[in-house]
Amino acid sequence: MARSDPKSLSPSHRLERVAESVRHALADLLSRGDVVDPVLNKQVVTIPHVRMSPDLKLATVAIMPLGGKDAEKTIAALTLHKKELRTLVAHRVNLKYAPDLRFVLDTSFDAQTKIDALLRSPAVARDLGPEPTEE
Repeated sequence: MARSDPKSLSPSHRLERVAESVRHALADLLSRGDVVDPVLNKQVVTIPHVRMSPDLKLATVAIMPLGGKDAEKTIAALTLHKKELRTLVAHRVNLKYAPDLRFVLDTSFDAQTKIDALLRSPAVARDLGPEPTEE
């Protein structure tokens, strides 16, 4: 029977620890240039987060190229080298099975920009009213 409490929807500490280990390993591999690819060697890639499946066999890696340039090319290059990256990660992260890597574009920066713009809009400022003055 599935639990319906809110805690069951959040990842466990173990999933978070493994995801962070995979994130650090990938970031180190990409920053050192261990994978030889013209797209990856020219591009600085940020890995904001990694999401692990509950069985630890799939890692969904969110990436963002510096400045958002050539995002599709970067994801294609990472996908092309995912077998090599998986092997290199397996040597760095001690798990029973090396997780399969899936690369996706991180959209959290876009969402944050939209929220900031919305909060600064005149309509929201009007709804908030004038700021109280100190006496």
